[in-house]
Amino acid sequence: MGEQNHSPGKELQHRTRAEAPGKESWHSQAYALGAVSNFMSTFLTFPIYKVVFRQQIHAMAVSEAVRQLWHEGPQYFYRGIYPPLLSKTLQGTLLFGTYDSLLCFLSPVGPHTLGHRWAAGLMSGVVEAVALSPFERVQNVLQDGRKQARFPSTFSILKEFNSYGLWGRLSLGYYRGFWPVLARNSLGSALYFSFKDPIQDGLAEQGLPHWVPALVSGSVNGTITCLVLYPLIVLVANMQSHIGWQNMPSLWASAQDVWNTRGQKLLLIYRGGSLVILRSSVTWGLTTAIHDFLQRKSHSRKELKTD
Repeated sequence: MGEQNHSPGKELQHRTRAEAPGKESWHSQAYALGAVSNFMSTFLTFPIYKVVFRQQIHAMAVSEAVRQLWHEGPQYFYRGIYPPLLSKTLQGTLLFGTYDSLLCFLSPVGPHTLGHRWAAGLMSGVVEAVALSPFERVQNVLQDGRKQARFPSTFSILKEFNSYGLWGRLSLGYYRGFWPVLARNSLGSALYFSFKDPIQDGLAEQGLPHWVPALVSGSVNGTITCLVLYPLIVLVANMQSHIGWQNMPSLWASAQDVWNTRGQKLLLIYRGGSLVILRSSVTWGLTTAIHDFLQRKSHSRKELKTD
């Protein structure tokens, strides 16, 4: 029974990857499914992210962060969710579609080598960083409890940013902390896409149900990527929580402050990382599994039409 499930699935997997990835019918479905899956996973895991964010900013324990949020009241559990919901939905539409388009451009007829996957993933991460960094910036200001009185809403933050000059809006406002965001997103996408298919292929050879290899591959990639890049995640959260013209530390000063605040110990930088890594594992596992399911259904419908 296991062998029967394995062979057709493996064959379908290779056929769908061999097709030109730039077909409009496939991309439109990939964008829609990526948006829905990212929207749902972001909503479900947002309270966990708020706990993690407090740990990253204040270097506190999980229990203390939970108590702080509970003291502020349940009405604030989802404060700041709109920017990440919008950004993650856009991320879902950009990530797979942009990657497939770039991969097709780099290698139109295949096969797609590790170098092709790495380059396409790296460039898709650059696109993602440029498009979504302003949403993350607003989100991090909203989630900092120290700024609730001064900036009670998204509109108040946007009003502050728009009061700056043109360069100030970019460097101090919407794109504050852009360089670590760029490094995190580009490297993260490159790592994810480089090893997603090889891990999935290896698991598919074990005769597992079709959805298991994609789920495990996405979870493993999300875990490893988040673990490797977590110091950048902490740096971005700290840099983007600052607002205003005065006392705006530079990239190097922010990195030094994070290092000194954590007692110059790498282990303390990873405080709260367990929840971030868990959330990343669940999110990317679901996203990858849903994307793979859509790809199989799309290919099956095409085969039925041609028969």
